[in-house]
Amino acid sequence: MAKQKISAVPSIRRLPSYLHIIRQAKDEGNEYISGTVIAQELHLEPIQVRKDLAITGIVGKPKKGYPVIALMAAIEHFLGWDEMQQAVLIGAGNLGTALTGYQEFQYHGLNICAAFDQDPAKVGKTIHGVRVFSLETMDVQIRNLGAKIAILTVPSAFANEVTEKLVAAGIKAIWNFTNVKLNVPDDVLVQKEDLTSGYAMLCVMMNMAKHANV
Repeated sequence: MAKQKISAVPSIRRLPSYLHIIRQAKDEGNEYISGTVIAQELHLEPIQVRKDLAITGIVGKPKKGYPVIALMAAIEHFLGWDEMQQAVLIGAGNLGTALTGYQEFQYHGLNICAAFDQDPAKVGKTIHGVRVFSLETMDVQIRNLGAKIAILTVPSAFANEVTEKLVAAGIKAIWNFTNVKLNVPDDVLVQKEDLTSGYAMLCVMMNMAKHANV
């Protein structure tokens, strides 16, 4: 099966921010929230917010906006966050340890159920409640756990070698935190996360602000 390009990627990236604002509205006791309010909070145009929310299938009510509970459910369902996904972490180093400690994953339907590392000093221990197993047992453990998602934080030199083993173990989606392009079959999804891209954008914005104030 050929990989399909996901349309509306910018809209999908904005939805978690919308969800955060909508949850705040719920906590404050609001039954409805307008696209204009969401737009103001995030410095966006209201029409952009309405277009983004439209991809979830929900329709707002004139002069009232969107029902908060229904809107939260629509976004979570569209993102697949209303079902818990079992994931394994490959590489229990500094970044991997930080990711296991990120509590928000649980609220978004992602459960890191095991970690794997080749360092004997880490094997058998737990990081933020996640047990670390030997990389050599990865194939059997992944099959037993039924995990379909792998979070890859190994050194880049080992990325493709480990990826081959992940695919053989039945992993169907890889969240790639290495700087390597992974070689995977067409039926395996890869999302590359480049942490330096966000930092690059921040640096450019800082330089622009600095020159604007000169």
